[in-house]
Amino acid sequence: MKNTVRYFALLRERAGADAEVVVWEDPAPDVGKLRELLAARTPAIASWLLAPSLLVAVNREYAAAGTTLKDGDEVAFFPPVSGG
Repeated sequence: MKNTVRYFALLRERAGADAEVVVWEDPAPDVGKLRELLAARTPAIASWLLAPSLLVAVNREYAAAGTTLKDGDEVAFFPPVSGG
C-alpha cells in the first residue's frame, strides 16, 4: 500500500518535510496504525502524531483513528493550535 502523507504547521517544521510517500503493508490499514508507524519512524514528531488532539484528514475529509485507508489515499496531519 502507498499513501501520501502531508504535514502542516509545527509537524512540517519538525519532520523537515511537508510531505512524503509511505509504502507499508498491513492487513487492515487505518489512520491509527499509520500514525503509530510514522511515530516509530520519526521520533521528532512522535508525541504530536500520537496526541489525541491531532487532527487528521483523509482525502480532504476529517477522519478518526479507525478510518480505513486504501492504496493511494492522501492523509494530512494538523497539530492542535492555540490562540486568543
